[in-house]
Amino acid sequence: MSVRVLVIDDDPKARDLAKAILEQESFVVRTAAGGVSGLTQADAEPPDVIVLDVQMPGMDGYEVCRVLRHGEKTKRIPIVMLTACDDVGLNRKAFAVGAQMCVTKPFRREALETAIAVALRMIPKQ
Repeated sequence: MSVRVLVIDDDPKARDLAKAILEQESFVVRTAAGGVSGLTQADAEPPDVIVLDVQMPGMDGYEVCRVLRHGEKTKRIPIVMLTACDDVGLNRKAFAVGAQMCVTKPFRREALETAIAVALRMIPKQ
C-alpha cells in the first residue's frame, strides 16, 4: 500500500516540487494551498503523513498543527514541518505544537524523504 501524503503550502512552486519528488518515490500525494483547505482535506480523508509549511498567510503552520493535534481524526497523523530558515527556535516551536520532524527550505529530496520516513515511525498507529 502506498503512503498517502498531504502537502500544505501556500507557495505553488514549493507545493508542486514536493508533490513531484514524492510521487517519483511512489507516494500518493494530495495538496492544499493553505491552512483552512489543508485542515478540511485532512479531516475528510486523513493522510498517513502531512508535510506542512510554517509561513502561510492567514493560518500559519503552527496553528494548523495545533488544530490537527486536537482533531479526533487527525491527532495521530505524523507532521513534517517545512521552515524557510534554519532557526533552532522555529524548530523548537514546531516540535512544541506537535510536529515530528522539521525540514529547511529549500529542501533536498533526500531530506524530505528521510523526514517523512522518520515521522511515520514516530507515531504508533492505533
